[in-house]
Amino acid sequence: MTNPLLADWDTPFHIAPFDRISDDDFAPAFEEALSAHLREIDAIANNPEPPSFANTIEAMEGAGEALDKVLSVFFSVAGADSNPERQALQREFSPKLAAHSSAIYANETLFARIADLWARRDTLGLSEEEARVLYLTHRGFVRAGAALEGAEAERMKAVKSRLAVLGTSFTQNLLKDEADWFMPLAEADLEGLPGFVVDAARAAGEALEQDGPVVTLSRSLIVPFLQFSPRRDLREKAFRAWAARGENGGETDNREIAAEVLALREERAKLLGYPDFAHFKLETEMAGTPERVRELLMQVWEPAKAQALRDQAEMEEMLRDDGVNDALQPWDWRYYAEKRRRASYDLDESELKPYLQLDRMIEAAFTCANRLFGLEFAPLDVPLYHPDCRAWEVTRNGEHLAVFIGDYFARASKRSGAWCSAMRSQAKRPRVETPIVINVCNFSKPSQGKPALLSYDDARTLFHEFGHALHQMLSDVEFGSVSGTSVARDFVELPSQLYEHWLEVPEVLEEFATHAETGAAMPKALLDKVLAAATFDMGFQTVEYVASALVDLEFHSGAAPADPMAKQAEVLQGIGMPQAITMRHATPHFAHVFAGDGYSSGYYSYMWSEVMDADAFAAFEEAGGAFDPETAHKLEEFILSKGGSREAEELYTAFRGRMPGVEALLKGRGLVA
Repeated sequence: MTNPLLADWDTPFHIAPFDRISDDDFAPAFEEALSAHLREIDAIANNPEPPSFANTIEAMEGAGEALDKVLSVFFSVAGADSNPERQALQREFSPKLAAHSSAIYANETLFARIADLWARRDTLGLSEEEARVLYLTHRGFVRAGAALEGAEAERMKAVKSRLAVLGTSFTQNLLKDEADWFMPLAEADLEGLPGFVVDAARAAGEALEQDGPVVTLSRSLIVPFLQFSPRRDLREKAFRAWAARGENGGETDNREIAAEVLALREERAKLLGYPDFAHFKLETEMAGTPERVRELLMQVWEPAKAQALRDQAEMEEMLRDDGVNDALQPWDWRYYAEKRRRASYDLDESELKPYLQLDRMIEAAFTCANRLFGLEFAPLDVPLYHPDCRAWEVTRNGEHLAVFIGDYFARASKRSGAWCSAMRSQAKRPRVETPIVINVCNFSKPSQGKPALLSYDDARTLFHEFGHALHQMLSDVEFGSVSGTSVARDFVELPSQLYEHWLEVPEVLEEFATHAETGAAMPKALLDKVLAAATFDMGFQTVEYVASALVDLEFHSGAAPADPMAKQAEVLQGIGMPQAITMRHATPHFAHVFAGDGYSSGYYSYMWSEVMDADAFAAFEEAGGAFDPETAHKLEEFILSKGGSREAEELYTAFRGRMPGVEALLKGRGLVA
């Protein structure tokens, strides 16, 4: 019987046949696909014809189709619906994938063909995109160690293999810590909590088969609990558990993993001739150097810290008014910030939340995409990897563009956070491919029969991830290696962060923020308060983020720290971290940085992109409104459709006419007058 992962998928739009795939299929399909890919690579490398773009670079672009199919399915379910079998497979696959990648990059015959083409690049008559793909391919091989020889080449293979294993272990330890901890709540403990938090706690208790409500370490439940619970003792207990993910001792402790990862990254960079990992990593980003990153972060740090300290002083007065003779602590901040928000703006999250229904916010994101880019979304009835998932066909003028899948609810089998991934990326050569894109979130699942309600932060996350999805769905390039989000790390967050702005467009909220019970539109007075409070508590949000970004940067600048926790403390002390605020992601649960090296030395990239997104949305405002058709066309033409087919700075300048400064960001965050 043919393995369903390797068969031709006779499904709508060639979506993976999830209903026919079992966990037993992954290992044999993986091994067969790995071997097939290596055979394809060997055939390219040993082609007796002289190297050409078509028989080498384009042939490489088309190789590994079976492996792409297997891995797209496996990593989708391993991240969003894990189980012990899938975790064991992940541990088994990680070193094999690293070895597979190393074998390709170490193929001297293949690299000789690429190097030959690179040397003759000006005589090959390449198109602009072909020249770009050749450049990126050659650069990727060199940075992977293809030019290393002997013992250094062997050591590079070992380093990359070990890093793959450590990244998987870090992720699985974090998932276990998050899944294992919960805090039962007695009925008396629910006092003071809004109905939506109580409902979420009861639903979490049902999901964990408990007798009553619980608080879990899902951000969509623990944050509102910290925001609303008047019980300081319970807030402290919950916060300490949340902050301790990955550093509880025993088998799931991530501190030694982090130290080994940093040491191996430094060794990898030095094998390639770089002074440290930050210089290696940032060479290919818009920022270019650690110094430019540090300069940006410190430009934002000082005004953010000043605002946070002013806010802290106000909240310590409120704490004392409540009869607490203590300094404001991290488990107090969200509770007193919510009190301050109610006092300053007469805005209560529990009053707001019934107007932010998940289904209406999805509809809002779709409608904005229709008004900006002409996209249409029609529900698809296809088997997916979990009953909570939903799918839509995306068309424009009747033409199929993509499939979009949404997986919105938190569950113990899903890693924390929110992300966008492509099960298939757009391409035209060597074969036409339309994208299949997934948004994964961790919103609280409602009790049976009740609508799913979002916090304002949840709604922003939904728009953010959909911005990434648009980058994938509107891609219009020749080659998959430069399509969609295959761009510099500090450019990839521009489309996502830019799309968040449409949530705050008054006419969008007026139409889609409707009450879950009455169906009434959000009252104008409440809408005005929401928009007025858009930059509320931005000192706190900016401080917790920038602190994380600075720690990440310093981890990778200079010698790797033997004790990352001591280095973290040293960096935070050096910048004067307010004692009532913690890093958004402390080292033992900093998955962006340690689950893989995607954001290593690169967590700053959200801020780098925000400098552009504030300026980019201003282009719409200057042109007359958020849905200005000419500006939307330019955004698609120069950014959303181009992927990584040109340098990021060139693309942004083509859209806006210039690069922006940090002023728009500071103004947008309310950190300057």
